[in-house]
Amino acid sequence: MLHYTVITPAEAALAKLCDPAAEVSAHYVIGEDGTFWQLVEEANRAWHAGVGAWRGESDINSRSIGIELVNDGAGPFAAALMDRLVALLADVMARWAIAPENVIGHSDMSPGRKSDPGARFDWPRLEALGLARGRSLGAVPGDVSFAQFRARAQAAGYTAEASDSALLDAVRLRWRPGGRGPLCAEDFRALGAPLA
Repeated sequence: MLHYTVITPAEAALAKLCDPAAEVSAHYVIGEDGTFWQLVEEANRAWHAGVGAWRGESDINSRSIGIELVNDGAGPFAAALMDRLVALLADVMARWAIAPENVIGHSDMSPGRKSDPGARFDWPRLEALGLARGRSLGAVPGDVSFAQFRARAQAAGYTAEASDSALLDAVRLRWRPGGRGPLCAEDFRALGAPLA
């Protein structure tokens, strides 16, 4: 699971993530210059996910590896940081046989509560490298309703409880960061065809 720290620079983010009183942690932190730190062994639980769900699983902290990216949530992600993420993510996915569709952002498993890694994150780069689910455009059902959209989103993995608007915002944040206005056909296409 990918996050942004909000806190910068890396030293400040590390201090927060290593402070027991903060009750938050992650397996890895990647700095803007590409330096990375492992804070928790991959086989151990880190406290990075919180309340939410993905593909019907709700205890995400026990079944995920959290990677914090040093970024304030508003600006672009540094090139060196992204290069290090690509290398680290490829290694982690190989070690744990993680499928690309299970590489997610915090916002994917917690619609309405979280927005990281945010609209500036380079998902297309990860998709092109097979490190995240690709954007295969799906067909639009005849009924472009929230009921149909929710069914398509759930098939893609979005199973956390969320209002229609929070779910739409989360899907757009990941797949259509420039998407605005009411639910439309492009929101269905962005989710792609349901996975088998």
